[in-house]
Amino acid sequence: MHHRFTALASSLSPVRPWFSRVNRDTLKADAIAGLTNAAIVLPQGVAFAIIAGLPPEFGLFTAVVVALIAGIWGSSMIMVSGPTTAISAVIFASMSQFASPGSETYIAMVFTLTLMVGVIQIIAGIFKLGGLISFISHSVLIGFTAAAAFLIGSSQLGGALGLDRGDGDGVLERLIQVAEHFEQVNVTAVIIAGATILTLVLLSRFSKKVPSYIIALTIGSGVAWLLDAPAQGVAMFSPLASIFPTIGAPDLSFGLIAELLPVAATVAFVGLLEAISIGRSFALRRDEPYDSNQEMVGQGLSNTVGSFFQCYAGSGSFTRSGLNADAGAQTPVSTIFAAGFLVVLLLVLAPYLEFVPVPAMAGVILFVSYRLINLQEIRHVLTSNKSETAILAATFLTGIFTELDLAIVVGVITSLCVFLYDSAHPVVAIGAPTHINGRRVFKNAATYGLPECPQISVIRVDGPLFFASVENVERQFREAEAASPVPKTKLMGLKGLWKIDLSGASLLLKEIRPARKAGADFRIFTTNAPAMLILKRLRVFDELGPENLHNNKGEAIAAAVEAADDNICRECKLRVFLECAQKPGPR
Repeated sequence: MHHRFTALASSLSPVRPWFSRVNRDTLKADAIAGLTNAAIVLPQGVAFAIIAGLPPEFGLFTAVVVALIAGIWGSSMIMVSGPTTAISAVIFASMSQFASPGSETYIAMVFTLTLMVGVIQIIAGIFKLGGLISFISHSVLIGFTAAAAFLIGSSQLGGALGLDRGDGDGVLERLIQVAEHFEQVNVTAVIIAGATILTLVLLSRFSKKVPSYIIALTIGSGVAWLLDAPAQGVAMFSPLASIFPTIGAPDLSFGLIAELLPVAATVAFVGLLEAISIGRSFALRRDEPYDSNQEMVGQGLSNTVGSFFQCYAGSGSFTRSGLNADAGAQTPVSTIFAAGFLVVLLLVLAPYLEFVPVPAMAGVILFVSYRLINLQEIRHVLTSNKSETAILAATFLTGIFTELDLAIVVGVITSLCVFLYDSAHPVVAIGAPTHINGRRVFKNAATYGLPECPQISVIRVDGPLFFASVENVERQFREAEAASPVPKTKLMGLKGLWKIDLSGASLLLKEIRPARKAGADFRIFTTNAPAMLILKRLRVFDELGPENLHNNKGEAIAAAVEAADDNICRECKLRVFLECAQKPGPR
């Protein structure tokens, strides 16, 4: 108990381990990186808040407060947190069922949701559940992100075309509405959105460090001014209601908490999945330590504190984190600089937001949603793995045709089903020796067309041997036996066997007895200590006999060859094993 209390105090302490790495050189590098980051996040914060169905200023508050707290208490030296596209899309898709986006009720409920998300994440970090994130298939995140991108893109298509927003919330509903009102498209709005997107496409090929979103919005606003957009019926942004957050506690009524709990759990999970994936990626790339449990605490604190400063739920941003690394950031001080510079930029540029046309911001968000789809990863999954393809498809299609927050649940359940299916179908491979690059190795005999010994089968089981898999393993044993006219001694390697239960042990006993009755035998070679302990406890070794248990494949083969029928060896010309040279027959 004392140890857990000490660990908790260390996780929440304002004195962080990375403080010792700060010096004059790192401060200079972090200041430059922070300024670059602030220039990027200013229009991003506005865009992401709009995606979430919130007034623009709340995205900027989130970009300051959440980034500051998560940077200090998180585990990554580089990752920058704040509003993200995926979480913004989930919040909009989930919360719009409770209240009208942008309304006072909606905004208040989002702040309550943010506090709940933070508390859930802190609890997860305290109980060290960070390792569980590793069990979620990467394809879930790819499919979920792609579905979120389609949802975001469809929500902004009307704005880019100068159409009023309809009542539909789903991707298909929005596309249908656009199609039904296509004759009302505002050509001026299309030109503005097109100029903004074209600017972003060109700048994205030039340099990551250029504040492309600010430049694109400036050009879009310039085009709007040249075309006298307001007179052409193009909507313009309203001035920010405030550039400083109002401090206040979210509503914590029991009924509201119970109503929002499923959504809060989903947002918390998505946020942690994003943050830990990004943090771990950069830690590996930079050869730095990373603690996913501490990251959970940091993300939880940032959302908990942020909910009192009119912030909505945030997470790690891959775009801002990548830019932070490219700009030369060395420590989390870069996020402190970014937050400070963002406040300064906000003071300077906020009055000019009313000159930004809605189609220009819609163009920025459409570009962001397109960049969110990882076409390379999707192509890799579709062409390399059927199971991962099923996971990706289930997640993506659920997000498109139902609710986005349900997509992550379906993806996780599909991942679990695939894992259980794979566990119940371990690979049983019959091996044979061959030479590769001058080395003698064992490969799958059927796959590589290698000759097999007529008396001995070297079997490898890759996967668990438990109640759900024994039927499949036994079937593969029978198929191997059917291909041989002579009963074979089975040499079974348990190197890849990571689980065995009573049903698995019963299968081994079931194989040992008939093999000996048929004049063959059964031998096991392994150094897998946990498997050996279980086999001993389940009395398998009593039936097997100590002379049939071997430390390695070489010992097992030597013993099996020595016991092989000399009459069969005398007629055999294959001489599969090196030990066959000691048996009678052709040399």
